[in-house]
Amino acid sequence: MARIPRLINESEPTVYHIMSRTALDGFPLGDVEKDYLLDLIKKISKLYFIDILGFTIMSNHFHILLRMYPESGFSDQEIRTRLEEFYQRDRVVNDEVILKYRSKLGNLSEFVKEIKQGFTRYYNKEHKRRGFFWGQRFKSLIVENGETVINCLAYIDLNPIRANMVDRPEDYRWCSLGYLLQTGNKDNLLSLEFGVHGEVTLNLKEKIERYRRFVYEIGSVETDKGKSIDKEILEKQQKKQFKVTKADCFKYRTRYFTDSGVIGSKKYVFENYKRFKDLFNSKKEKIPKPIKGLDGVFSLKRLSNAVS
Repeated sequence: MARIPRLINESEPTVYHIMSRTALDGFPLGDVEKDYLLDLIKKISKLYFIDILGFTIMSNHFHILLRMYPESGFSDQEIRTRLEEFYQRDRVVNDEVILKYRSKLGNLSEFVKEIKQGFTRYYNKEHKRRGFFWGQRFKSLIVENGETVINCLAYIDLNPIRANMVDRPEDYRWCSLGYLLQTGNKDNLLSLEFGVHGEVTLNLKEKIERYRRFVYEIGSVETDKGKSIDKEILEKQQKKQFKVTKADCFKYRTRYFTDSGVIGSKKYVFENYKRFKDLFNSKKEKIPKPIKGLDGVFSLKRLSNAVS
């Protein structure tokens, strides 16, 4: 049977929900694999004409909600800049290269293919195997802006709850809310629209509170498709009006005290980086990153995560 053509809108910015599942049995995506896949998504998304609205990486599949922009909205200079930053000037970016990449960088299938192929190469090398990692071609659907986006984003963020992996979305660092609260949206991966794209009446703090209220209230509704958010947890958040306090920031960022290689003041972290610089497998100098929500505290990645 012939494949049904993928629904792609090339004339205007369009939101897509994409999902892909592994071909392997069981749950091959552990913590290390999830970290690598997230870093890969983060890296490749900076090259393509997209905004990442949300994501969840589960143990055997992933979801990404993104907005893709048509290639006509980007100048040759913008494409040249993206290519030079992505390849770190290892490639000559002339007019011929720009023409080749112009259609590629606005292509949804190319974006997903690059993620899936890149992860397969990594996984096969690490696990000394050959062959496919992902199953059938990825699924995609067009999502209307507004309330449909926030519903789809909540569905994605609630995956770890439904699978009984955590009690709160923020506890799971491989989903949008977990990434936002645990890293402070490190590297600006997420666009932080939360379904209110183009609406100027809400500031970022209000958007986050609005979105968290929506996720908790929807997630607390009992269904036949997995676990729900506990009513007591919902009530506690309602009393706080879904505000994210400094205590919340500290709670969700304490993982830096175990996952980092060096943590402390910027000066202290940099001095220790220079001391152990030869042990880092990195093409460029590492820079201490501030931990948002913890004033004056900086972090440097572990050696195992230090590859640029």
